[in-house]
Amino acid sequence: MEFHISLVGGGRLSGEIYEQLRGAIRDGRLRPGERLPPSRQLARRLSVSRTTVTYAYERLLGEGYVVARVGAGTFVSEHISTPPARTGRRRAESPLRPRGFWGSVPEFSSAFARLAQFDFRSGIPDGSLFPQRAWRRAVAEQLRSSSAADGVYGDPAGHPGLREAIARHVGASRGVTASADNLTITNGTQQALDIVARALLAPGDRIAVENPGYKPARVLFESLGARVAGVAVDAAGLAVDAIPRQTRLVYVTPSHQYPLGLSMSLRRRVELLDWAERHLAAIVEDDYDGEFRFGGRPLDALHTIDTGGRVIYVGSFSKTMLPSLRLGFVVTPPSLTKAVRAARCLTDWHTTLPLQAAMAEFIKSGEFARHIRKMRAVYQARHELITETLTRDFADHLETIPSIVGLHVSAFARLRTSEELHAVVRQASAMNVAVQELATFFEGPARPGLVFGYGAIPIPQIAEGMRRLRSCFEGARASGDRRTRAVS
Repeated sequence: MEFHISLVGGGRLSGEIYEQLRGAIRDGRLRPGERLPPSRQLARRLSVSRTTVTYAYERLLGEGYVVARVGAGTFVSEHISTPPARTGRRRAESPLRPRGFWGSVPEFSSAFARLAQFDFRSGIPDGSLFPQRAWRRAVAEQLRSSSAADGVYGDPAGHPGLREAIARHVGASRGVTASADNLTITNGTQQALDIVARALLAPGDRIAVENPGYKPARVLFESLGARVAGVAVDAAGLAVDAIPRQTRLVYVTPSHQYPLGLSMSLRRRVELLDWAERHLAAIVEDDYDGEFRFGGRPLDALHTIDTGGRVIYVGSFSKTMLPSLRLGFVVTPPSLTKAVRAARCLTDWHTTLPLQAAMAEFIKSGEFARHIRKMRAVYQARHELITETLTRDFADHLETIPSIVGLHVSAFARLRTSEELHAVVRQASAMNVAVQELATFFEGPARPGLVFGYGAIPIPQIAEGMRRLRSCFEGARASGDRRTRAVS
C-alpha cells in the first residue's frame, strides 16, 4: 500500500525510514499482512538509494516486524499484535469553533437507522421491494458504456436523458408541466431546497414553513441565514392568512402534509397562489410521496394550477426507489433555472453520472412504472390494515387523521397529558416497537399524537406491532386511573 514517510529530519535516512515504518506497525497504521512498497519503488519515491531502503527493511526483518516472501514482497508480520489504527499524532486542541448555530442543530444522521423489530417510523420505504435485478442490469449497462469513463465532468443540470424522462413522468403522473430545459437533477430533496434558497434568498429574508412540518428543511433554511416562521396547519392545509408579512418564500407539502398526512384543499391551494401573486413571493412544493395515492379524486399539484410562475416543484426517488441513490429533481420557472444550476454547480457539481443514465433508462423502459404499480398495491394494503386497526382497536386512545396518500398516517392522542404519551412511546420502545410522536415535528406547543409509517414494516408484523402498542396504551390508562383514585 502507499504509505507516507517524511524525510525532513536530520538523522540517517535509513534510520528515519526504519523508525517511521516500525512506528506505523506498532500503532496499527500498517496492519498484519499488509504489503510494504517494493524497495526500488519506495527509494524512487523518496529520492534515496535503494540500499538505504533495503537496510531499513533488513532491520525490520531482523526484529520480526516484517517477513519476506520470495517473489511476492515484504509484508507486516502476522504475529505482530497492534492496537486499533490511529489517524495521526495527538495534536493540541484546535482553537477553531463553528458558528453558534451549529450547536443547536438536531442529530439527523441516525434518524433512519433500524431501531426496532416493529418499525412504524415515517419516511422509510421498503428496500425489499426494490427491483434489484432490473436495476443492476441498467447500472451495469451504463458502467460498460464509454460515457461512464470518458474522464470529464457532467452537466450540473443533470443527464439530458434523465431530465427528459422525469419531465415526461411528472407530466403524465402528476400533471406537472416540465421540460428538460427547466428541470435540474439534485442529490435528493434536501439539496433541491438548498440550491433554490441560495438562488432566491439573501440572509435575513423571511421563509414560512408548515408547523408541524419537515424539520430538516426548516433547519437548512435557518443555516443559510433566513428568518424562518412556522405557520399553523388546519384541516384544509397551511393557514394562508397566518403567513407573516414580508415573507419571500413558502415551503409546503400540499399533496400529503408532513407529518399530519392531510391533503391541502383546492380552495386553500388557490388562496396560497393568490397570496404569492399579491406579495411577489415564491412557493416551494415538495411532492415527496405523491405517487402513492390510494383512493379519491386526485388533486392538482400547485405547480399545475399556477399561472404566474410562482411555484417551484421538488421531487425525489427516495420513496419510490431508494434513499441511498440520492436522486431528486427540481422544476423551476425559466427566470430561476440558470441561477439554480449555478448553485448546483458550486455545491457539488453533479450527481453520479452512471446512476443518472441508469435511472433514465429505467424510466424509459417502463421498469419504473411497473415498480410504482407494485409498490402502490403493497403500501395500499398496509395503509388499509393500519387505518382499520386504528379505527377498531384504538378508538379510545387515538383520533385518526384521514389520509389516502403516501407512506404514513397520523393520529391525535386522547390521553390527558403529553407525559402519558411519552410513557406509552417509551414502553413501546422497550417492547421493540418504534413509533414517532407528533410533538417532535412542532415548533412550540403541540397537540399530542403519533405518526404511523408503514413503508418499513411488512403486513405480517403490523398486527403484532399494533397489539403491543395497544397494550402500552391500556397500561397507561390503568396507571392514570389509579393516580386519579389516589388523589380523590
